[in-house]
Amino acid sequence: MRALFVAVILTVTATVVHAQQTDTATAAERDSIYIHEVQETSEPDKVLHAEPLYIDLIRDLGARKGEAEWNVAFDLTDRLTFDRYGILVEYEWAPVDRLGLEIEIPVTLYSRLPNGRDTQRPSNRIESIKTAVQWTFLVRQREALSAAFGYINELEFSDLNDITRGPIFSGNVVNPFLIVAKRWTDNVHSLLYTGPRTTIHFDDGSISTTYQVNLSGHFMIMGTRNFVGLEVNAVYGQQWTAVMRPQMRLGITHDVLLGIGMGIPIRRDQERLGMFMRLIWEPG
Repeated sequence: MRALFVAVILTVTATVVHAQQTDTATAAERDSIYIHEVQETSEPDKVLHAEPLYIDLIRDLGARKGEAEWNVAFDLTDRLTFDRYGILVEYEWAPVDRLGLEIEIPVTLYSRLPNGRDTQRPSNRIESIKTAVQWTFLVRQREALSAAFGYINELEFSDLNDITRGPIFSGNVVNPFLIVAKRWTDNVHSLLYTGPRTTIHFDDGSISTTYQVNLSGHFMIMGTRNFVGLEVNAVYGQQWTAVMRPQMRLGITHDVLLGIGMGIPIRRDQERLGMFMRLIWEPG
């Protein structure tokens, strides 16, 4: 699996390099046409922003009625004594202008590493039923600026080993968030995604809270929907963690995109390198 992932990275990198070698003037013209198509050909106003791949948004900022997207994602993280595999399927859509909705089912599987034979492997689990809403309250085309409020609710399942013997659900997570995005030029994009994440544990009624700060910057390759960038995911609680995620996105067809990246933790006491892929289909 890791060899396949490296091969995909090399292929995508070669494609990006080739794209950068195209005629600059022609590519710049295509940039302007693409931005015009996204922002000017329909109502209401909308600004084109590059969306981070690991912590993705609940539809585009300034979403227009009828927009929809399917995502299938996979990630692998080395957790020192075992590998963690994450798989998710999500559907997001805009029932009205500037309002995005999402439903997601994430699954986590674990595989013990040779050096972890004496440690207990975590239980495989269907993580939760995740539902979300996002409302874009600010769209300024002249400044290429957008902002949104959102809310994620995750009804967490018990471990698969315990689900037949106890309650189906182990807790509930509430996660309000704020997004602010700015496009500085036709190609340079930045985004802040932040908010508290509070877990209510059903077994003893206890409550725990962490705070997320997710920053991203991307460069969209001239004349394409492809980009390269960096996403930084930081979580603050009883202890802080932060992971840098260099990433790239490649347009496969007019309605299919492939996102790919790595996870590089700042602290190595809990995990080492990781990798992730996201396949995006925008029907219609």
